[in-house]
Formats: sequence, structure tokens, C-alpha cells
Amino acid sequence: MSSLKRTAIWITLLALLVKLSGFLRESIIAKQFGANEYTDGYLLAFSFITLVLAVISGGFNNVFLPLYIQKKKKDPEAAEKNANGIMNATVAIFLIVTVIGYFFAPSFVPIIFGNMTPMTETVAVKITKIFFLFMSAIALNGILDSYLQGRRIFVPSQISKLLATLMGAVFALLFSDVWGIYSLAYGFVFGIILGIVLMFFYLQKNGYRWSPTFAVDKEFRQTFLVLLIPSLLNSLVGQMNMFIDKMFASGTIEGAVTYLNNASLLVSIPHTIYGTTIAAIMFTLLSEQVDDQRKFQQTFFTGMELSLMTLMPIAVGLLFVGDAAISFVYERGRFTAEDTHNTYIALLFYLPLIITQGLQYIVSKSMYAQGKTAIVLRISVTTIALNTLLNYLFVKSLGYPGLALSSSLVSFYYLTACTISVYKGFEQGEAKKLFWLIVRVSLPTAIMAVPLYVIKYWTPVGHWYSLLQLAVLVPIGVVFYIVGTYFFYRDGFYRLLRMVKTKQRAV
Repeated sequence: MSSLKRTAIWITLLALLVKLSGFLRESIIAKQFGANEYTDGYLLAFSFITLVLAVISGGFNNVFLPLYIQKKKKDPEAAEKNANGIMNATVAIFLIVTVIGYFFAPSFVPIIFGNMTPMTETVAVKITKIFFLFMSAIALNGILDSYLQGRRIFVPSQISKLLATLMGAVFALLFSDVWGIYSLAYGFVFGIILGIVLMFFYLQKNGYRWSPTFAVDKEFRQTFLVLLIPSLLNSLVGQMNMFIDKMFASGTIEGAVTYLNNASLLVSIPHTIYGTTIAAIMFTLLSEQVDDQRKFQQTFFTGMELSLMTLMPIAVGLLFVGDAAISFVYERGRFTAEDTHNTYIALLFYLPLIITQGLQYIVSKSMYAQGKTAIVLRISVTTIALNTLLNYLFVKSLGYPGLALSSSLVSFYYLTACTISVYKGFEQGEAKKLFWLIVRVSLPTAIMAVPLYVIKYWTPVGHWYSLLQLAVLVPIGVVFYIVGTYFFYRDGFYRLLRMVKTKQRAV
């Protein structure tokens, strides 16, 4: 278990580094290009490639990894043959997709993204064509990630993600005068290729040998294809909702896509890092304990407890320091104080996502461990219709912030529906434990919020330079939350403290 924790810690640190490099990239975009039609076009095109990556890394991995591991235990040679066959076939399919996408991008991009300004459309089409040229490389990057996980090699995959993000930032700094906004796309592709080289190196070092074959065992192929479709659809849903949001945003004000993107990036840091750790530890525990109801319930509750205790204060804290954080990261060059304010408005409506998506990691993993993939898919599909409807209703009255509100409401619905499904199989009294957990974590969070509100709005601190505000408000919030937790939820306080000490020893 200590080895698993060490792995989780390294992955968490690398995930944090990836997110910080994402902020570096967005900060450079803000400085070099501001928030305008050019950045909107880039972000619309980039959202499409993010969709492809999510489907491959999520949907493909959820099916391939367990099948590959099972086959490897029985027949290692056949497992490697199947792996090569599937990889080669996938790359070949995406070569065909490359040709189709490159030549037809001017036709389908305007249809997908709806009302765009002429300049936004021009940028979105050109960057989409750049991405399609290298679609096979992007797909291969996601597939190699699964192979590495199958061999318990985790670090190169995170470094690959880091390279893709960092190279975008580096190219924007070095070549923006030559290529403009397109330098970001070239940098991203260059980073993807570097990541492929790195992952192949580690695979070869671990004994992997590539072979030019498309052959796959009949049983393996049939099982893979049967499971792949629902898995891909499930991975597609979340990204589709983000995609729909940007389609609606492109028809509001100039810079709206950028405001939503910058706000969601800040909001995504806590639950993304937390989810990376959960994926390494909690899913394993839940899968091991699925036949022991009591242990399964306790592990599930522990995951929910840890999620709420870490993510609820972060969400409430960003209510008071979010504007300073946005200003510190983005406000320079062409990104003005007005852009900061517009991004902060979107952030306010996104804040519930920190809690709901963090909790969703636990709920979803427990359902996957129990084999409830079909139920997860059915619930996921309904979120697309709900998100589209809410976007249509809110964007008329609230503009682009309504899209952030819609995302939060849809996430709450998704979490609630999945949680109800999980608790149907639990013993009576477990739901009551969850209710009181929410109450007990809310009390110290409220104790933290009161002094932050007073200091932020009733003292000169709220007018200080953004970094100084963060330096004052964040430590105060941490201290008040820790003290409040000690007095109002001492059991949870000690459990969290023991976990932190255990991780420190593991490092």
C-alpha cells in the first residue's frame, strides 16, 4: 500500500505541475494576445482536440487496460501481439480521419461552433486543420498512455502531458511575432511528438517491442469492441457538454470563450489533482473491497469525507480570493482589468464544480467497481440534453455567465443521480451519515468565510496588489478552517491529519 501511495503522491505532484504549466500558458496567451476574436478561435479549436484526447485517454483506457492486464497474466506474448494490432489499427484509422478532417474543416467547423465572428471562424478553421494534420500522433499519444499504465509506468505519461502544455507556452513566447496565435498549436503538436518519443523510450526500456501487425485475437477483439462503444460514449459526454458551452459562448460577446476558459482552468485545479490521486488509490481499494459490503461502504464514506473536507473550503475561499488569483495570473499585457472582472464573474458561477466534480470521482469509481457502467452511461447521456436546455435558457438572460451556471447545475444533477444509485445498494443509515458529514464540514467552512469577508470588503486589503491579497487572505483562511474543523469535526480532523502524516512518511 505504501508503494501505491508513493505513486499517487508523485502523480499528484506532476498533475499539479501540469496545471501550473497550464496557467503559465494561459498567462502568456493573456499577455501576448489578450481576450479577443483570435483567442476565442484558438480556444474553440483547442476544445475540439481536447474532446478527442479525452475520448481516447478515457474511453480507450477504461476498456483496453483491464483486458490487456488479464491477457498478459494468461499469455504475455498474445497480449503484446493484441496491443500492437490495436495500436496499429487505431493509428491507421486516424490517418484516414486526418485526410477527411483537414479538407472538410472549413465546412464543419462553422456548423459545429455556430455564430462566430469572421475572424474567430478563420482562426478556428486554420487551427483545427493544424490539429487534424497530426491527429494520428495525438491518438497514439493517448494509446501509449494506456500501455504504460498496463506496465505500471506512470511518470512518463504525466511528463508527456507537461511537454504538450509547456511547448505551447514556449512557442507562444518565441514565435508569436512570426506565427501569431497559431504558434500555440504548433507548440502543442511539437510537445505531443516529444511525449510520444519519451513514452516509446520507456516502453522499449521495459521490454516492449513494436511489430507491424494488425492481427488481434478474435475473443479479445470482440470483447474490446463490445465494451469500447459505451466507454467512448461515457468519456464523450463530459467533453461534449464543455463543447456545447463554447458553442453558445461564441455567440455572446467578444472574449466570452476566453473568460469561461480561464475561469474553468482555475476551478479545475483542485478537483483534477484530487481526482488523479483518487484514481491511483481509492479506485483500487473499492475494486478490492467490492465483495465486502461493510468495507466498501467505509472506503466510499472515507473518500467522500476527504473530498468534502479538502474541496469545500477551497471553493468558498475562491469566492473571496478568486479575483486576486485571476488578476495575478492573467492581468498583464493585453489582458485588462475589465477582462479580469469578466473572468471573475464566470468563476463565481463555476465554484460549485470544485465540490461536485471532486465528489463525482468517488461516486463514479464506486459504480465502475460495482460494474454499473451502463447506469453511469444512461445518467451521463441525459446531461447533454439538460445542459443544452439550460444553456439556451440562461444565455438569454445572463449572457456568458449563464453557461457557467448551467455547468454547475448539470454537475449537481449528475452527482445527485449517481449518488442515489450508489446508496440504493448500501445499508440503511449510510445516507444519513453523508447528510451529517455535509453539515459538519459546512460549519468550519462558514467560520473560515466570515473573517475572509470582513477583511476583504471592510478593510483596505481588498484594494491591495493581487499577490499581497493572496498572501494575507489565504493563510488566514487556512488557520480559521483548521481551528473550526478541530472544534466542530474533530474525528475528521484527526483522520485527515493521520493521512497527511502517512503520505509524508511515504515520501
